[in-house]
Amino acid sequence: MFSSKLIRKVYMDYAATTPVATEVRKAMAPYLNQKFGNPSSIHSWGQEAMAAIEKSRQQTADFLYCQPEEIIFTAGATEANNLAIFGVVKQAMALGI
Repeated sequence: MFSSKLIRKVYMDYAATTPVATEVRKAMAPYLNQKFGNPSSIHSWGQEAMAAIEKSRQQTADFLYCQPEEIIFTAGATEANNLAIFGVVKQAMALGI
């Protein structure tokens, strides 16, 4: 039998989920532990969460040299892919393609 010390595990199911990098975990800790409010709510936790989202939107826009209104956050890959496909189809239809 093989010793467990000799077997190295390799995660290959990135389609389902991805291991979180240490740097990301540290950066996200405040939002998972203290600033976890629903950004659509009017209470202070929600307002803090919304402020964090808008700050992130501005930082992303600055990095991409675009306007914050052009940054859309989605709940996941399926929603993002659908949004992208819809945008391409809408533009193609507008051009008569």
